[in-house]
Amino acid sequence: MVHRRTIDGEAVVFGVQGALWGNAMTFWDHDTGSIWSQPLGEAIAGPRKGQTLELLPVTFTTWDAWLETHPETLALDVSAGESGFDLSRMAIVLDLAGDTVAYRYPDLLELGVVNDTVAGVEIAVVVDPADPNRWETFARRLADDTVLTLAIENGRLVDAETGTSWDPVRGFGLEGPLAESSLSVLPGFTVFPRDFDTFWPEGRFWAP
Repeated sequence: MVHRRTIDGEAVVFGVQGALWGNAMTFWDHDTGSIWSQPLGEAIAGPRKGQTLELLPVTFTTWDAWLETHPETLALDVSAGESGFDLSRMAIVLDLAGDTVAYRYPDLLELGVVNDTVAGVEIAVVVDPADPNRWETFARRLADDTVLTLAIENGRLVDAETGTSWDPVRGFGLEGPLAESSLSVLPGFTVFPRDFDTFWPEGRFWAP
């Protein structure tokens, strides 16, 4: 998860606090010493308790999958052990205006696309048919108020309304009547399903 570190117009310096809260990382701000929950982006103790940070779009994927889509990326090279992850054990979450929905990754892999509505926003959670390690969350409503229904057909992401094909990671129209359009990226993020209720007890799991 990535949060904007601006509070009341001022950039704030954060550090890892060290303790876990709800089986997840906490961090602290250097100017007030407040403790923040990483999944919630919310101060849970200290002078800023109750304040929240803006959640930004982020992709959790492999380095190879990222480089294929973003070959110009530079990364910090540090000495560290090899790390790994398994998206199939996780869920993709959208938290919009207090409506929080989790989509289990095995369901996404099976379907390719889930069209849903979260907090009144028409959304799609998409897995790249060319690489199961790439996924993204989009708004399905275009600037002209057209609402699309997305699906994977013959290995391509297409909309049922016009047959336009779309880039499944960046949301660009590729071929068809909407080739000059783009889908807005939403701030989806990954969690372990077992931890979802800890942080979003009023949330829900999407079911096929």
